[in-house]
Amino acid sequence: MFSKLQYISQGNTAEEQFKNILGALDAGCEWIQLRFKNCTEKELTDLGVEVKKNCTQHNAIFILNDNTEIAREIKADGVHLGLTDMKIVDARKILGNKIIGGTANILEDVLMRVEEGCDYIGLGPFRFTSTKEKLSPVLGLEGYQKIMRELYDREITVPVYAIGGILAEDVPAILETGIYGIAVSGLITNHTDKTELIKQLNKYIYEHA
Repeated sequence: MFSKLQYISQGNTAEEQFKNILGALDAGCEWIQLRFKNCTEKELTDLGVEVKKNCTQHNAIFILNDNTEIAREIKADGVHLGLTDMKIVDARKILGNKIIGGTANILEDVLMRVEEGCDYIGLGPFRFTSTKEKLSPVLGLEGYQKIMRELYDREITVPVYAIGGILAEDVPAILETGIYGIAVSGLITNHTDKTELIKQLNKYIYEHA
C-alpha cells in the first residue's frame, strides 16, 4: 500500500534540494519524489545517490522525476513521468516492476495512464501554483469530484493523488472526492514546523481512509 502523502522536492541547487528532502524525511515523510529540473545529469545522479541512501535509512519510498535511466542507475524505487516524458511502456522495459507514476490533468489523461499501466497517478493542479512552469488548467474540487466519480463508475482503482497548490486546510475536502492521497511541495518546504505539519496532514489523510 502506497503512502498517501508524497513530498515533491524543491530547491535551485543540489544543496537546497538535499536540505529540503532531509527536512521532510526527518519530519516523518515516507514518500519522496526528487524533482530537480535545471541540473546536469551528473548533479542529478550524485544527488539521487545521497537521497536514495537517506530514504533507505528512513524506510521511505524514493521516486525520481522524469529520468528513467538515472532512476535505474541509482536504484530508485521508481520514476514519475509527465505527459510529455518517456512513454510508460518504455519506462516499464527499463525499470521492470518498479513503481511508475504518471501525471494527468483531465479524465482522458487519467484513462490513458490507467491503460498504460501506471501504478499511481498525480492529478492536478488543484489550484494555481508557482512551482510548475506551463501550468495546466486548474481542476479545483469540482474537477476532482467529476473525474473521481467517472473512475468509480468504471471500477478503476489506481491510486490518484491530488497535486498543485494544496494547503493543509484543503485536504479533508479533497479526500472527500475519493482521491487516494496528496502530493505537496511548497507546503512542506516552507513550513517552519515540518514534523507538526506532517502529523496534521497524516491525521487528515488517515481519518478519511
